[in-house]
Amino acid sequence: MEDKQIIQLFCDRCEKAISYISKKYDKYCYSIAHNILGNCEDAEECVNDTWLKVWNLIPPTIPTYLRVFVGKIVRNLSFDKYRASHSAKRGGGEMPMILDELSEVIAGSNDVETEYERKELVATINEFLYSVSERDRDIFVRRYFYVEDTAHIAKCNDITEKNALMILSRVRSKLRLYLSEREYI
Repeated sequence: MEDKQIIQLFCDRCEKAISYISKKYDKYCYSIAHNILGNCEDAEECVNDTWLKVWNLIPPTIPTYLRVFVGKIVRNLSFDKYRASHSAKRGGGEMPMILDELSEVIAGSNDVETEYERKELVATINEFLYSVSERDRDIFVRRYFYVEDTAHIAKCNDITEKNALMILSRVRSKLRLYLSEREYI
């Protein structure tokens, strides 16, 4: 079923919308949640919570891209769950490393208090990402949005893991400079 038809089912408050969206995007959402949480049960819980949140958001929100919409929801729910389960200690795995890597670049963004400023920062980062090569953007997004490990990213891009790490380091440096020039950090 097409995304527009699924969105219309949500707007019509038809409960079948949940089964259609689940059938179409379950694996995609599970992959995002599992990359962040590293736990099957927690990932499944976040995916189920995603369908409830989508039900509550559509309407009034009518997403332009349903895949991006549900991806963002499951990602945010997964980060919330991760923070809740790791608030006492930071634990192992990819998340602490990813958060440390990004803190080098956007540590100053903690001063961003209003929604308007946050949206401007997001727009600036997106603008930056479109200024780098498609491969570098793909590697960066896979690492910091989808929380994929560097070995998997390297394999998908047919490069070595060391090369992927170097690309990530360079893109983070360029992003730091880009944000600094625009006085975000």
